[in-house]
Amino acid sequence: MKKFLAVFIGTEASSAKWEALDEKTRNEREQAGMAGWHAWVEKNKKSIIDGGAPLGTTKKVGPKGISDFSNEICAFTVVQAESHEAAAKLFLEHPHFTLFPGDSIEIMECLAIPRM
Repeated sequence: MKKFLAVFIGTEASSAKWEALDEKTRNEREQAGMAGWHAWVEKNKKSIIDGGAPLGTTKKVGPKGISDFSNEICAFTVVQAESHEAAAKLFLEHPHFTLFPGDSIEIMECLAIPRM
């Protein structure tokens, strides 16, 4: 089995749509979204290596030091699958974008570190 990192993407535009919902609607969708997310985890538990977590603010480190940075990554999960396509199929109809206002999920294979 291969290992894949899935990063959950949410843009400012999708976040603004979420914030524009009235509180009652937002709370109902949040409850439905979390129930859907837990159901997705249960359905795919054999493939999930690390359930991941929501992500907070970002610091960027480079040759010039440390700075605040903004990106669209809002959560991650690590899964295992036979192929990249099979890993991607795990996330079809995911609550991140069917119930929550998330935009997409990007799936990348975790490659082996070359040995010296």
